[in-house]
Amino acid sequence: MNETKEYYQNNAQAFFDDTVNADISEQYDRFLRNIPNGGKILDFGCGSGRDAKVFLQKGYCVNAIDGSSELCRLASDYCGIPVKCMDFYDLSDIEKYDGIWACASLLHIPKNEMPIILSKMEKALTHNGVIYASFKLGDFEGNRNGRFFSDVNPVIFEEMISDVIGLVKVDEWFTEDVRPEKKTTWYNAILKKS
Repeated sequence: MNETKEYYQNNAQAFFDDTVNADISEQYDRFLRNIPNGGKILDFGCGSGRDAKVFLQKGYCVNAIDGSSELCRLASDYCGIPVKCMDFYDLSDIEKYDGIWACASLLHIPKNEMPIILSKMEKALTHNGVIYASFKLGDFEGNRNGRFFSDVNPVIFEEMISDVIGLVKVDEWFTEDVRPEKKTTWYNAILKKS
C-alpha cells in the first residue's frame, strides 16, 4: 500500500468528518448542466460519499469508487450504494458514463502519469460525456502531510491534457476552500469528450 492510500486508510473517519458537509454547489451546477437527466455518473475517488449522495438525490445513476477500503465502507453507509474499492489505474469501462466526477482525487496522481488515467477516463465516457476535476492551485509535486500531491495551474493542466486524444477543456475556474479553517485555492476544470 502506498503512503497516500495508507494515510486515507488510517485517517478515514477524520477525513470523512472533515469533508462530508462541505458545500460545493457551484461545482455541482457547472458539472451537472452537462449531464442528461437521470444520466450515469462515476464518482472517481468518492472519499466520504458526499457527492455521490447529492447526485443520487438529484436522480442520477451513480457508481462510486475509492482506493481506501475504510473510506469505501464509510461512504457506502453514508450514500446508500456499494462503493467499490479500486485503484484508478484499473478503470476499464468503455462508453459507460455521461460524466466522471473527480473532485480532489486526481491530485494524488503524478503529473507524468495523468495522461494514462485521463485516457482511461475518456474511454469510459459516452459520446459528449464530461469529466470534472479539481486540484490545489500551484506547481508543487511531492509528499505533503503524509500524502502525495500534484498541484496544478492552467498552464500545467494544459500540458497534462495535451497528449490525451479525445478530450477538450470546456470550462475552468477557481474557488476558495469552503471549509473556513482551510486556506486553499482550487483549480476546477471540465473536460468534454470530443
